[in-house]
Amino acid sequence: MPSQLPPKENNLFKRVVKCYEQKQYKNGLKFAKQILSTPKYADHGETLAMKGLILNCLGKKEEAFDLVRRGLRNDLKSQVCWHVFGLLQRSEKKYDEAIKCYRNALKWDKDNLQILRDLSLLQIQMRDLEGYRDTRYQLLKLRPGQRASWIGYSMACHLLEDFDTALAVLEEYRKTQEVKSYDYEFSEFLLYQNSVYREAGRNKDCLEHLEKYEKQICDQVSIMEVKAIVSYNLGLKDKAEKYYRQLIDRNPSNNDYYTGLVKVLELSTDEMMANLYSEFVEKYKYSHAPKLLRLQVTSGDTFKRYVGDYIKHALRRGSPPLFLNIRPLLKDKTKAKIIEELVLDYSHNLKNHSKLLTDDENKEPPTTYLWTLFFLAQYYDHFRKLDVAMKYVEEVLDHTPTLIEGYTLQAKIYKHADNLQLAAKLMDEARSLDTADRYINSKSAKYQLKIDNIEKAEETCAMFTREGVSAIENLNEMQCMWFQTECAASFLRQGKIGEALKKCHEIDKHFTDIIEDQFDFHTYCMRKMTLKAYISMLRMEDILRSHPFYFKCAVLAIQAYVSLHDNPITETEEDTEVNSDGLTAKELKKLKSKQRRAKKKAELKEEKKADSKDTNDKKKADDNAEPKLDPKKLVQIPDPLDQAIKFLRPLQDWSAETIDTHLYAFDIYYRKGKYLLMLQSLKRARNIDSQNPQLHINIVKFALAVKAKADLNKAVSQVVETELEVLLEGMKLQEFNDNFIERNKNSIAHQSAGAEALNILNPSASDRVLQLCCNLSYDHIETELPVCAKVYKNLQKDTFGKVPESVIETYRKSCSQLFPLAAVFQDNQTASETNEVVSSLSELSVK
Repeated sequence: MPSQLPPKENNLFKRVVKCYEQKQYKNGLKFAKQILSTPKYADHGETLAMKGLILNCLGKKEEAFDLVRRGLRNDLKSQVCWHVFGLLQRSEKKYDEAIKCYRNALKWDKDNLQILRDLSLLQIQMRDLEGYRDTRYQLLKLRPGQRASWIGYSMACHLLEDFDTALAVLEEYRKTQEVKSYDYEFSEFLLYQNSVYREAGRNKDCLEHLEKYEKQICDQVSIMEVKAIVSYNLGLKDKAEKYYRQLIDRNPSNNDYYTGLVKVLELSTDEMMANLYSEFVEKYKYSHAPKLLRLQVTSGDTFKRYVGDYIKHALRRGSPPLFLNIRPLLKDKTKAKIIEELVLDYSHNLKNHSKLLTDDENKEPPTTYLWTLFFLAQYYDHFRKLDVAMKYVEEVLDHTPTLIEGYTLQAKIYKHADNLQLAAKLMDEARSLDTADRYINSKSAKYQLKIDNIEKAEETCAMFTREGVSAIENLNEMQCMWFQTECAASFLRQGKIGEALKKCHEIDKHFTDIIEDQFDFHTYCMRKMTLKAYISMLRMEDILRSHPFYFKCAVLAIQAYVSLHDNPITETEEDTEVNSDGLTAKELKKLKSKQRRAKKKAELKEEKKADSKDTNDKKKADDNAEPKLDPKKLVQIPDPLDQAIKFLRPLQDWSAETIDTHLYAFDIYYRKGKYLLMLQSLKRARNIDSQNPQLHINIVKFALAVKAKADLNKAVSQVVETELEVLLEGMKLQEFNDNFIERNKNSIAHQSAGAEALNILNPSASDRVLQLCCNLSYDHIETELPVCAKVYKNLQKDTFGKVPESVIETYRKSCSQLFPLAAVFQDNQTASETNEVVSSLSELSVK
């Protein structure tokens, strides 16, 4: 089939291309049909390819791919066919395949600008930096008059750390520019050029460049920040001091400027730093930064005087963030004690004399006493003295029953006490006092999810989501990951593994979408010259999955898949729930019938809602929509551990400094029987925290697994035995566990881990196991509620062996005395009494 068309058909083909570019798809199809209806050109490759490209834009993907492949088979030497095939692959996000297509297209038209531009976009998207540099160099040779050609090539060199070439190209481009009085784009270019000097370590050139082009740069703050840092690096301390003082004068609330000045002045003692901060406290009376920094470096009576002044000022103003500002100081026990004594003294004086200090002349307003009580409640909650904190927050609510912060703090205290039902109830009470507050609304929804009340959480969020769309769908569209993470955790607690996995995959897709969304910025940022921001974005995208949201999502997904491996689901989750209730066959049949009717009713309701929308919009959405995740299919997979590894790998790449990453890796590889990978996980975890309780249990399990494995490969066995001796510190297994218990006498978590390991090693030693895990005579026991709750649940699950009910009940009673607010240790009567107290508080607030 000839690739060249006669003039008439060639003009029609040009019109097809133009219609595609102008998105006039119907006209484009009409002109393509005219060419293809001619028998001689019925199989013209480029026309078939263009027709396929237009159909792809109309959502007809299968037909489009068929046409493009036909066109490519008919004309393998056509750059148009290869280019179009690359565009289709790009639309399917198969970037590697698209790059191959573009390279094939360039074989037949090596200087095609459009193909080179498209190829460069894919190369930077896939971080093929070497290929990106070569493509940008080719574009620079072909179009030296275009700004993007110079910037693109220099950025490619910059990303490859070829700073000399990048700077040479940028300087050549700068010489071609006319200097204007106020040109934002040129200003951004100069700042980017300067940042390359800094990254190259050429501090002297960096400073000279700034001084030379200072008048052309619009961002004066960035100029001073860079001058301060570079001057210090060059040893020009007088200049650096001047710039830092100018920056502080512009923004006295920026901590970095103060710490930078301290570094420049080489202030080595706390007294010298305190004097410097005092200078700025006097100069900037309304700035918190120098006051708080001064508190960090003072002690004794000086600290007491300064912190007293700071707290008194905040209490008089009624500043709710006071505790958050003071909290970093509480790491020092001496300072924490001083703060406690001061505020208790203020509380006593206000209650008896309405004054903060007895020798004050004027009386304080009632709000000062209110915020003093509020601070004390926050203070004791921080140190997990929850009964004392509760006493103060109740006084706060008695004083001002409509204070929203009082209810949120009370809810927080109950949450820390592991009484989530009451915490959620109180947070919802706080929300009802101000229904226009999105923050309290979100907090209330989060607390509802913690008690597995997903429907209530959805209703709460629906107050701030788009109308006409369910809250769950809208939150998914908005990539509201905290909500989806809490939903996944809730489903996992309820045993709804499929629903939990669905949420985890949705969150994972959000991160994939964020990575793919950068595609549009590759051309935009070079066009708008936001080059520093563009480089920052690329570097952020490279480590995107190190974000805490992804870590939480991946951990939940791993837990779900490990659970699936341990307990495979062969029925639907609904049937499993029904069968577990112990119903008779007749009752079971009746309940299933009721569920089917409810499901059918819900489907009809959804269909009716969908029919009310515009038909064309619905069709278009259906064409472009991605397949929805099916919870039932997600749990019916043959290889749950392989799926878990897909979530584990990003954690190993980007969260390797977190010990949980390696503990979860061990869980997976232990079940797969991968001894070397188990060993690798243990070694990495040991390098982070050699005394971690779960790591100790894992080492014991690993040693026993190796001992039980008789047919281990000889080479593998030799490596494992050598490394295992290092892990066991040259001891025998029983001795290793005893040493761990002896070394960590003052930790419940470590003692219970030792008990669990002892039960694995010697199930007959049940008396000592119970003695270790049920001991509650520790210092600061009030901070150990989560560990005690975990031990209690493990006692019920026979983690420490078969434990008599009387022992479990004794442990519960002991814990209930230590943690009276914790729901997990309460009996039914105590729980109902606490509910009545909260109900009475709610009624009081309404009145």
